[in-house]
Amino acid sequence: MNPEVVEQLRSHLGANGLPYPIPIHPNLVHLTIALFILGITFDFIGTLFPLQKPIFKFLAIPANRSSFFEAGWYNMLGSALITLFTVAAGFYEIMLAQPPAGVKSAWGLEATETMLWHGVGGVFLLGLIVGMAIWRGLQRYIWDRDDGKQVQWAYLYSGLFIIFIMFIHGTLGAHLGAEFGVHNTADMLLRLGKDPNSLLR
Repeated sequence: MNPEVVEQLRSHLGANGLPYPIPIHPNLVHLTIALFILGITFDFIGTLFPLQKPIFKFLAIPANRSSFFEAGWYNMLGSALITLFTVAAGFYEIMLAQPPAGVKSAWGLEATETMLWHGVGGVFLLGLIVGMAIWRGLQRYIWDRDDGKQVQWAYLYSGLFIIFIMFIHGTLGAHLGAEFGVHNTADMLLRLGKDPNSLLR
């Protein structure tokens, strides 16, 4: 984007360095993660349903295998859709970020390096999540259509691996907010020599 446009945008920013009071990206991130984990979890429950059926009966929970697979599919689809907005909001907010120089995170990375890795990782995760949703759709509607077990073990193990990548990627994002103060209202006010408590008065 044109540097002049970026400077013009920055002139209308609030105390957190954004044109709105609460960052959008971190909130969408939690929605992405929750939907993805729920999608994989429900599919695991559906796959292991024959083993768990006695437990559901004992607890008097009216459950059937297809309901868990339905929940798994729709959560994965929702995760893929929301991740498009998560990544878009992330790039918009990174564009407006003013990271401090000379500070290193617990992982030994500077703020700019952390933003770069977090941005690249976000696009990579977007590709993985959309790929998982497509894979899940193929299993649901084409490959295992007449099978009681709607998902493959390879899909479930891939989901667990992606959750691990999300943990690493999310830690980079947490470093940006907590250690570098990117779009952190209190941190930015302190850097400007202002009292963060003044917002509460």
